[in-house]
Amino acid sequence: MYHDLKERFWWYGMKRAVAEYVAVCDTCQRVKAEHQRPAGLLQPLKILEWKWEEISMDFIVGLPKTQKGYNSIWVVVDWLTKVAHFIPVNTTYLGARLAELYISRIVCLHGVPKRIIFDRGSQFTSRFWEQLHDSLDSKLRFSTAYHPQTDG
Repeated sequence: MYHDLKERFWWYGMKRAVAEYVAVCDTCQRVKAEHQRPAGLLQPLKILEWKWEEISMDFIVGLPKTQKGYNSIWVVVDWLTKVAHFIPVNTTYLGARLAELYISRIVCLHGVPKRIIFDRGSQFTSRFWEQLHDSLDSKLRFSTAYHPQTDG
């Protein structure tokens, strides 16, 4: 728009004025030329076969404290049915307490899922998985690229 206008008009601060106008103009935003390579074709997600086979987990934090002392919510969602469990927790809970809650609130009702999507930090995640597998009485062996012998 600036290049088109500068062919016929000029005023002091013209470039800034045009940029500010375009930034708030709804029509300009809709017809603005895309300066990126077009995205590839959409890849469809795999169709799940059974409910609670794949789940996602996340925390909602920063909530006001309840009368029972909870200040966060642990959200566990089934990908197929979109059924969710909202578990009240405290941000001070350690991996052992969360593993206990996971077994009593999720595994007891739905079994152990095949895949879990969880975007927490690596320190928390490793402690959670260790405690969970201790509770299930199974062995958890983390493998890395530097120790390929871990997985056989």
